[in-house]
Amino acid sequence: LGDSHGNIIHLWERDCSVQRRHQKVVEIAPAVNLDPKVRLELCDAAVQISRTIGYDNAGTVEFLYDVDTKEWFFIEMNPRIQVEHTVTEIVTGIDLVRSQILVAQGHRLHDSEIDIPEQDKIPCNGHAVQCRVTTEDPTKGFAPDYGKISSYRSAAGFGIRLDAGAGDAGAVITPFYDSMLVKVTAFGPRFDIALQRMNRALREFRIRGVKTNIPFLENLILHEQFRSGNATTRFIDEVPELFKFSVRRDRATKVLKYLSEVTVNGNDTAKGYRLPKALPQARIPHIDPRASIQEGSRNRLLKLGPEKFVQEILAEKRLLITDTTMRDAHQSLIATRMRTVDMLNIAPVIAHRTPELFSLEMWGGATFDTAMRFLKECPWERLRELRERIPNICFQMLFRGSNAVGYSNYPDNVVGGFVKHAAESGMDIFRIFDSLNYLPNMKVAMEAVRDHGKSICEAAICYTGNIDDPKRDKYSLKYYIQKAKEVEKMGAHILCIKDMAGLCLPFSAKKLITALKEELGIPIHFHTHDSSGINAATVLAAADAGVDIADLAIASMSGSTSQPNLNSIVAALKGQERDSALDLASLNEFSDYWEEVLGYYKPFDTSPRSGTAEVYVHEMPGGQFTNLKEQANAMGLGQRWPEIALTYAEVNQLFGDIIKVTPSSKVVGDMCMFLVTRGITCQDLLNVPPGLLDFPESVIDMLGGGLGQPDGGWPKKIQKIVLGDKKATTKRPGELAPPCDLEETRSKLTEKLGRKASDDDLYSHLMYPQVFADFEKFLNDYDRLTGLPTTAFFYGLSIGEEISVEIDPGKTLFVKLIGISEPDSNGKRTIFYELNGMGREAQVLDKSLAPKDRITRRKGDPKEPTHAIAPIPGMVTEVNAHVGNKVKEGDPLITLEAMKMLTTVSASASGTVKEILAAVGETVESDDLLVVIER
Repeated sequence: LGDSHGNIIHLWERDCSVQRRHQKVVEIAPAVNLDPKVRLELCDAAVQISRTIGYDNAGTVEFLYDVDTKEWFFIEMNPRIQVEHTVTEIVTGIDLVRSQILVAQGHRLHDSEIDIPEQDKIPCNGHAVQCRVTTEDPTKGFAPDYGKISSYRSAAGFGIRLDAGAGDAGAVITPFYDSMLVKVTAFGPRFDIALQRMNRALREFRIRGVKTNIPFLENLILHEQFRSGNATTRFIDEVPELFKFSVRRDRATKVLKYLSEVTVNGNDTAKGYRLPKALPQARIPHIDPRASIQEGSRNRLLKLGPEKFVQEILAEKRLLITDTTMRDAHQSLIATRMRTVDMLNIAPVIAHRTPELFSLEMWGGATFDTAMRFLKECPWERLRELRERIPNICFQMLFRGSNAVGYSNYPDNVVGGFVKHAAESGMDIFRIFDSLNYLPNMKVAMEAVRDHGKSICEAAICYTGNIDDPKRDKYSLKYYIQKAKEVEKMGAHILCIKDMAGLCLPFSAKKLITALKEELGIPIHFHTHDSSGINAATVLAAADAGVDIADLAIASMSGSTSQPNLNSIVAALKGQERDSALDLASLNEFSDYWEEVLGYYKPFDTSPRSGTAEVYVHEMPGGQFTNLKEQANAMGLGQRWPEIALTYAEVNQLFGDIIKVTPSSKVVGDMCMFLVTRGITCQDLLNVPPGLLDFPESVIDMLGGGLGQPDGGWPKKIQKIVLGDKKATTKRPGELAPPCDLEETRSKLTEKLGRKASDDDLYSHLMYPQVFADFEKFLNDYDRLTGLPTTAFFYGLSIGEEISVEIDPGKTLFVKLIGISEPDSNGKRTIFYELNGMGREAQVLDKSLAPKDRITRRKGDPKEPTHAIAPIPGMVTEVNAHVGNKVKEGDPLITLEAMKMLTTVSASASGTVKEILAAVGETVESDDLLVVIER
């Protein structure tokens, strides 16, 4: 802007947003050699040109003016797109800034030094557009954001020009400085090509640590109205979809955030345990990834259909084997803490090298709850990811009848819907049981499996007691034969004898299986645990009696409260009539892998080191044993374990000698711990007046009929003591639960999640509402961490340790911990990483060191009108109210300053000021509660 005498003229729009108003200002700098008339002429001409091109409060104009030739050179600017002189330079090839400086030095516009052509000869080649990337949050009305830029990666490439501002890794954006990071200019031979390049450039940026306006700019660049050239200065106000943004996952930053938290503060799930040294990744057995996968049981099931598939099982001479390593084995040994990544690593090897397996039990039971609650994983994703890697072997799950995969009874349509969704997600065999052998509770689930048409309904009868002990006549051989015939009539494809505590002795197994084979026309699947240490003999006895399928666990994950040793059984049957045909060498390599993996889970490995005959006294299921013992240790009662085990057995008799498997086994455990902690014996309890004690809810529910009815009903006396005046029901619990409106539930969940609720979301929410809500919050904070190595997930990193994290197929992060700083005055440590070879930082509060007087602000509820909340991060510059003041809706309460902008926080309701939680000079974050009003 200037003339040939070096006088400089400025024309601009001054944004006085602090005062919340706009004004046009035409200013002419003092000019010694400029005649006042010429100065006025320049001013009038500038204003006239502004009107001619439709200049308004949404745009600015930039000019070059030659006072001798009266020629103007100008370009309009849109403030959101921020087109300015760089755009003109690119399409004309004229360096305007250089020209301005030379004009100020006395050169003329058209001489050889500046060399600007005549107006009608100025070239215009192609199209250009510019965006200013700023630290402004478009989701909050472009409120400024500030903080430290933890990562900064620019765009580049042909057709892109960058004019840098404050953007750089490590730069601190303060509330008191310009929010612009960089100006991006894209150009191309056509307007649409320029926009394509701009879109590519915006997507290449990686700016972490502060919010930016890039999501808005991307929406703008891609909008058809803008791309057509028909957008006006009112476009932004008239097109609300510009402010609908897809969620930015920012997974690398979230991974570092999680690693920093666990490295400094530990993982509550791991009970503070720290690895003495970094463990290497478990060695995965070798396969040729190019080799084709042999057909297995699933291929035959899909080809033959359930009915013919079952007939094939009956005709099979070899003992068919289900590997429980991925479900019941780790549920029984390490409290169901096995992570998906450790299964996925070996999954392709299992598919290639052991296609002879009948099935893999890898889902259901406690895994559904634990995956979300402790491992922060989606159980449905586990199912589908394993299915993708193991397409040839049947998958098997444990399904608790009317309890599905939860601990209470669900409406019939929820049970049926869950079964259907699981089958569609890759499940083949549904082992359906009831915790009391109450068969009506299994009916809905069994019918749902059969209705699917491609899945196997395996009905389980739970085994307890001793069929060879005449004193335990409640659960006699006749009892099991009768139950088995009933489930066969109900439509079971396969019968499972589920010996969850490992009580079935070898001779009992032979008698039981022999009798069942004579009475039934369907295959028999035998499941047991090795709690006593002799249950491998039980499996061999069952095999000798003609059992069709047996559950076993890989050697290193077998024994104790898990299943008997798969490798040893395979070796024992080698060359015999019932040879499993499995490759022992492969199984031994699998065992080596799982043994190394087991080392990752040391704090959860609380199972007994050896078998014990104590199981024949307490009769606890394998998983219940480890859980109850862990509960006792957590309560400081570990030294009283023999007393607890004996009390568990006494409670079982108090309840009438019931079937004990989740959830009934948990109820017995709850009652056991209730009595032990209060010093009450079972004999004492029988003398307690009804309604005197506050029994656990699970006990009240079970004795009230909430889980169904055991054979013979509940003992009347203990039922009265526990229930008091509450009436018990003998109806099937599912009959009492009205159908769930699935679509209404989905609609409410969609509103809560802020996205359309999927079937995964729906059924996870229905099974465990609070667990699912907590899991979703975790995902919002850290995203999916299933690709994180297990040691890093539980224990964080050691200095110098480097890991790889697959965040998506084909997308891997390489993370190395470089160092950890000393804590600052607020107890925060800075964690230094290399991320894909580039330096990155993260900050985390060291909870063990944080000073007690550190300011921790409460967060406000945006939906609560009595809460005045900080809309943006900033510094408090003025407090306009005092406690006890009467205020009206809309009255100013507090003024914040950020990025040269003042923001007034007003009252959303009339009333009396109850609390003021911020003072002048203090900094606040978004959503901090500032003032509380009492209405």
